[in-house]
Amino acid sequence: MIYRSFAQISLAGFLLVSAGAFASIASAQTTNSQMNGLKLSNDQPIQIESDQLEIREQEKKAFFTGNVKVVQGTTTLQAGTMVVHYRGEGQTVTQGNADIEKIDVADKVFLSSETQQATADTGYFDMAQQLFVLEGERVVLSEGQNVFVGCKLTVQMESGQAKLESCGRRVQIQLDPQSQKPSN
Repeated sequence: MIYRSFAQISLAGFLLVSAGAFASIASAQTTNSQMNGLKLSNDQPIQIESDQLEIREQEKKAFFTGNVKVVQGTTTLQAGTMVVHYRGEGQTVTQGNADIEKIDVADKVFLSSETQQATADTGYFDMAQQLFVLEGERVVLSEGQNVFVGCKLTVQMESGQAKLESCGRRVQIQLDPQSQKPSN
């Protein structure tokens, strides 16, 4: 297990979904919404666990394989594999000072934070573009009883802008009217 405070890997605050925002576009081929719950957090340490870690300094990559689990605050990411791509001379993942470019996750990706959950086959975090993408045959987002299904979820981490694509099928949304809070 490696425990480091990688500010650049920040995974906190995942996908606060507003069911009301999706209600009028439930049958669309592509769904766009504002996901203000996804934001970067540099103030909490990140704990990473896996069955194996291989660091290739010449390639500037760290390979976490087997039961990968990343925890920061209330956010948990689980996957079969995770590859951290970094850059910079003298920078290493093990010292906690790596300049992270991209993180790839694969093999049954599961991401949860507080009441939200997402599952996918693969995903990546592009730190330079502040872009988070989950892909697969069936990408499922849920918050309580509200469920959103597509094949590709793209989130701009700085703005929270999100897009759920159908990939030739249809985006599916199941909304629970009981989940909407009454307005005062």
